[in-house]
Amino acid sequence: MNKVLVIGAGLSTNSLIHYLLENSTKYGWTITVADMSLESAKKRVNNHPNGKAIQFDINNSAQLADEISKVEVVVSMLPAFMHPIVAKECVKQGKHLLTASYVSDTMKALNDEAKQKGIALLNELGLDPGIDHMSAMRAIDDIRGKGGKILGFISNTGGLVAPECDNNPWNYKFTWNPRNVVLAGQGVAQFMENGQYKYIPYHRLYNNVRTYDIKGFGEFEMYPNRDSLKYRQIYGIEDVKTIIRGTLRRSGYSKAWNVFVQLGMTDDTYKVANSEKLTRREFLNSFLPYHPTESVEEKLKRIIPETQDEVIYNKVKWLGMFDNEVIGMPNASPAQLLQKIMEGKLGLDPNDKDLIVMLHVIDYELKGKKYRKTSTFVIVGKDPVRTAMSITVGTPLAIATKMLLTGQITDRGVVVPIKPHLYNPILNELENYDVKFVEEEKELD
Repeated sequence: MNKVLVIGAGLSTNSLIHYLLENSTKYGWTITVADMSLESAKKRVNNHPNGKAIQFDINNSAQLADEISKVEVVVSMLPAFMHPIVAKECVKQGKHLLTASYVSDTMKALNDEAKQKGIALLNELGLDPGIDHMSAMRAIDDIRGKGGKILGFISNTGGLVAPECDNNPWNYKFTWNPRNVVLAGQGVAQFMENGQYKYIPYHRLYNNVRTYDIKGFGEFEMYPNRDSLKYRQIYGIEDVKTIIRGTLRRSGYSKAWNVFVQLGMTDDTYKVANSEKLTRREFLNSFLPYHPTESVEEKLKRIIPETQDEVIYNKVKWLGMFDNEVIGMPNASPAQLLQKIMEGKLGLDPNDKDLIVMLHVIDYELKGKKYRKTSTFVIVGKDPVRTAMSITVGTPLAIATKMLLTGQITDRGVVVPIKPHLYNPILNELENYDVKFVEEEKELD
């Protein structure tokens, strides 16, 4: 009997754990779900006869080693920075590991030892990273298989709220870690466009959006991710003229979000004095210059001229930034205070559904003619538990776990799913869960 340890029982693990438990009898698996909250772990196991819930502390090295020693495969759904803790113990004990996160330098450094131990450290098996890589590589390999040459590659992904639940002026709700949303884009976006290298610093990032129309869902805007350039080598398209990876939001989001970026309210590097006493209005005012007679509203419109636009101004106002309500968060950074304010306004309501949108735009040349291929998928969550995010993050990871346990995956060392023998079975099975790409192609002038 194969034993699997899933570490973490957050919202995005629902589909993963459900899949493993549903297939456990057929394949003879037992699934242990470990979380700091025993209640959360029990909720995911849901009294399944092949499941077990335990309370778990990642900082308890003895418990970590003990639980890993009992299983053949570990699936880490912890925050990405904690994966190396698990990975090192897995390599030490010769146990396979799967994650939905990017390969870190620490993970990469374990490659040779993992190969020597005959184990796989499978990463980037979620949505983004994960489905984005797999679907991109399938499209790229298909074009190259016909003798085509890739000229441009643009890939965008967004986690949003379903249209029927979109009831606020931001056209956005948190469907993923709010902290990641507040800190998104910090650094420099690096990409290539028409053969030219482009570098967009954080303070100009949200002024550099481009729009896309998704059939049946309307207009979206994309701002570029941090480093798109490295994907030339990862995808094997080193001579490509355009490569951009970005994040999708509803049109109008970026201009409003840029207000907080320009003010400096997304900074997470220092603590705000007396933060526990600040009202929302005082918090906003602390980033505006002193003036004996001007109101906060007047100063904001003067310092950030974009807020003179009624639409943008009303988005800031709707968040309650001018209210005298105490935020009530001690020893907090500006980003943490802003996050708390936004969580109170942009959280999912009890019956809300989320939305995932992914779009690839690939330009290529074949037999002297140029073409554009678009590959799009859109999925709406079923309910607040069976979210689109949970389905798209957890299901590919679960399928890969099954493939590893049944011997379909024989790769060893640090692995990402960019080869046909990995991405084809996963993408094919994902179609059973409404993850279906619609492809269109047209000849360019």
